Amino acid sequence: MGFRRVSELDQWKRRFILGLCFTITLGITGCQMAFRQPVDETRAVMEAWNDEALAAIPMKGSDYMVQPGSSWEPFKIYREVKGIYMTGNTIGLQWRFEELLNETNQSVINAWVVDVKDDHGTMTYASDIPMVNDLGQDARVKVRDFQEAMDIMHYHDIYPIARIVTFKDVIAAAGNPHWAIQTHEGQVWRDRKQDAWLNPYNREAWDYLVDIAKEAATRGFYEVQFDYVRFPTDGPREQIDYGEAGEQETMAEAIAAFLSYAREELKPYGVYVSADIFGLVPAVTDDMRLGQHLETLTVATDILCPMAYPSHYALGTFGVAVPDLEPYPILYETMKRAVERIEAMETDEPKAVLRPWLQDFTASYLGRGYYQRYGVDQVREQIKGTYDSGVNEWLLWNAGNNYTWEALREDVPRNTP
Repeated sequence: MGFRRVSELDQWKRRFILGLCFTITLGITGCQMAFRQPVDETRAVMEAWNDEALAAIPMKGSDYMVQPGSSWEPFKIYREVKGIYMTGNTIGLQWRFEELLNETNQSVINAWVVDVKDDHGTMTYASDIPMVNDLGQDARVKVRDFQEAMDIMHYHDIYPIARIVTFKDVIAAAGNPHWAIQTHEGQVWRDRKQDAWLNPYNREAWDYLVDIAKEAATRGFYEVQFDYVRFPTDGPREQIDYGEAGEQETMAEAIAAFLSYAREELKPYGVYVSADIFGLVPAVTDDMRLGQHLETLTVATDILCPMAYPSHYALGTFGVAVPDLEPYPILYETMKRAVERIEAMETDEPKAVLRPWLQDFTASYLGRGYYQRYGVDQVREQIKGTYDSGVNEWLLWNAGNNYTWEALREDVPRNTP
């Protein structure tokens, strides 16, 4: 697709090129001035080195361009995020991209969580990773000029977060069955929707996922967010055989180990690592048989994102009869418990920042009496519940990217101490 570039961006690039040319010219002039200095000392040094002395020095051609290893770790960019989720199709559809860009510029939103690899395993842009190409995950490119889209996000000071659906990957699991969760009979296991999953214990699958994250970092993302970073929760789980690794390591250890590995591998790329977790994780003490344990993940990531959608909580949770009807207490209780548990941890390791996902959709599938239409009041109640719990960041989820912009024109007032 072709985005309309902002004229100021072109002017900035022209100024950069002119400045670069000026710098090069200045450097050449400086070199010429240096060569005009007396050469007596230089000649004396050269005369001291005879041919035999030079020959005694072991040298090879590769020594000429030896440079120290580079890392973008010191240049990490972080901010307190108020963000929205964006699909690859939305980014690739010009009028939708421009519409949401305009709304963002008139709101408190300062970040976009952009699909890089979605729930099915398809990529948003053309990848340079051979495995991705071989599997056909970028066969249908959603955004043809992705770099242009990223340039526009950067120009408008939108903090870009790469969403990578992790272990739920139909394409990669089918293309590499030895990476997939398998049954006791050695077949690829499938969940209730017949989706295949990568085995979180499989280290080869880890490298495939981390390669995608590294490529996202080189495309200009400041943060990599791993979604579905867990074991499956539905389907015939009694048929699953995780292999020998499943007997030697718990689910919680496996998920934390993957995230720690990813964070270490991504350090030179100067990006932060975040992970989406179930909204109940801060309220339970175990890992709910999905591998997400709050304290374990707190030291394995930079940011934790509880999916605290009120519609997803069981009736009576936190004493709330119908959670979808009372978004404020659901967000407040979820995040307050997360804050308290993390603050109580005794560790020398850095602790993850909390940044919940909030609900900006109507859960009509719950049935009459168990849901309400979500609009301005419901969105702002969730934001207030987040702030009142002591958490400063949040993300909004709407699968179709249709957001309640009237709720986002100005920030929600915070309680004063």
